[in-house]
Amino acid sequence: MLRFIWTASSHIAGYLRAYMPSNILLDRIRRRDGLRWGIPAMLIAIPYFALAYWCTTVIDAGGPGWLHLVVLVACWSGLKFLIMGPVSVILLAKARLAEHREQRRQKRRAPDASNTESDLVQPDPQPEQSRCAPTGHEALPHHEHGPAHLGRGSGALRARPQAAGRVGVAHRGRTLRPRTR
Repeated sequence: MLRFIWTASSHIAGYLRAYMPSNILLDRIRRRDGLRWGIPAMLIAIPYFALAYWCTTVIDAGGPGWLHLVVLVACWSGLKFLIMGPVSVILLAKARLAEHREQRRQKRRAPDASNTESDLVQPDPQPEQSRCAPTGHEALPHHEHGPAHLGRGSGALRARPQAAGRVGVAHRGRTLRPRTR
């Protein structure tokens, strides 16, 4: 019985994670290009709390008891957006710090002016990927099919084509592999 409850709750959580509009929006805010929208997204909590307040007044006036569930979901979603503001500021600061470190590292590795042109390695005029043609059943070279094969899950929002030889999509420090049935 405990196994059934655990499995059912994980499936429900996965479904809500992929299809609930607030979760989709929060996943987009957590991406690097969406971190700047964390503070304005805190304003989205206002309608959620207004809905919860309205439902509690209806319940107090003798409304149906199932509105308690709506109050719970509205308060939970409102708190998620309210908390996302400060969290996004912290994540943005960490991302900018990491980018600054990478720029400094690139500047240190840049060749100094004393090197001649013959000492420098010339870049390849055509990258390897542009020289490769799709083979067999592939539409794109090196399995770079993008997020379409992932469905509408939250992993599809962050999916990027991977380099040749890698399977799956990187997602929060682990590698997700496409489901096979």
